Amino acid sequence: MWKELWERHRGKTTGTAAGMFFGFIYLIWGFWDMLVFAFLMLVGYYFGGKVERGEPLMDWSFLSRWFSDRWFR
Repeated sequence: MWKELWERHRGKTTGTAAGMFFGFIYLIWGFWDMLVFAFLMLVGYYFGGKVERGEPLMDWSFLSRWFSDRWFR
């Protein structure tokens, strides 16, 4: 049965095995850890794109105005 399944449905079998593998990773590490990891990847992608375009990483003048308006009234 397993040999026939592998010969006739190799892609579906491999896809199911990969889904099961990632499902176990999800169960071990948890949903929130995966979201934090995805967020960190997104932040890295965002700042990497800014570096490639030659833009400054942060608008320091905006931050200084925001801090001064917010806490030094």
